[in-house]
Amino acid sequence: MSEPAKTEEEDKPADKSEESAEQEKTLLEQMGGISGLIYSSVPVVVFVLVNALFGLMPAIWSAVGVAVAITVLRIVRKEPLQPAVSGFFGVAIAAFIAYRTGSAKGFFLFGIWASLIYGGVFLLSVLVRWPIVGVIWSFLDGHGWLWRKDRKAFRAYAIATLTWVAVFGARFTVQRWLYDEDQTGWLAFARLAMGYPLTAIALVVTVWAVRAAGHRERDLERAVVEDDRAVEQRLRAKYSGESG
Repeated sequence: MSEPAKTEEEDKPADKSEESAEQEKTLLEQMGGISGLIYSSVPVVVFVLVNALFGLMPAIWSAVGVAVAITVLRIVRKEPLQPAVSGFFGVAIAAFIAYRTGSAKGFFLFGIWASLIYGGVFLLSVLVRWPIVGVIWSFLDGHGWLWRKDRKAFRAYAIATLTWVAVFGARFTVQRWLYDEDQTGWLAFARLAMGYPLTAIALVVTVWAVRAAGHRERDLERAVVEDDRAVEQRLRAKYSGESG
């Protein structure tokens, strides 16, 4: 006996789950992803090593050359273009600042202040009740802004956004202190050490927030649909009664 064909309703949950997983992957890509962390670390390592062995100018050109090679590699592999381009310009700006200041520690100055700016933007988004993690997810998911009307969904996105605030704040505080103390070697170490672990924690919290808020959004959507059906049924009963 052949198995009964699945109804359209039975297919929807699996499709929704696959769609959600793909969108979470896209969200992580927009925030850099694991590959972005790896790629961003290579120019830093090259800069520090070449600077120690051959001096500032060879280090600058080596870091820029590696950044160009990584960008080309990502394009050839058809990886998302935005992280590749932003990564290249980040290294280029850092190299330019190091050239203008004539100091190896200048290579890290752009990243230090970028952390402060990012942290400020993320914090501001929570204060104005538009947590940026939720905003990014809404654009990717296309479900609109129902989560802003639900306390638990809003709280999840706020927690994820504040986690990123803590990450950026920690990076700025530690690396700025090392910059002021002229600890270039430790500055490079802090840049790498505070990259993978802290970003991994923030990404885990982000995924948790997306899933938690997503469940709430689906509940809200079902509630809206049920309310609409209830109103429709009452109207039908009312008018059918009047016509009778």
